[in-house]
Amino acid sequence: MPANKKYFSSPLQRFAKISAGFIGGYFVTVSLFMMLSQLLDRAGTMVTLVFGGFIMWAGLLICAFLIKNGWVTWGLYIILTLFFSSIFYLNLPQ
Repeated sequence: MPANKKYFSSPLQRFAKISAGFIGGYFVTVSLFMMLSQLLDRAGTMVTLVFGGFIMWAGLLICAFLIKNGWVTWGLYIILTLFFSSIFYLNLPQ
């Protein structure tokens, strides 16, 4: 049975979702763990990034396909990355 055509997305939307999932999800994951490394134990946070970071990145990759518009996903991931990165850079020791 063929798929219903109303659920198809354009190639540009497909590219936006895939790239947001791969690249944007990676940036959100790394920026979150960088922020946590400033607030918590740095060594423990980086060890957790090795395992928990992959799980979070995979979850963000899947979540990118739940949002109908790929550019909204990009916007959300960029905002989250900027938020986590700003907390990280504002808490750097002087």
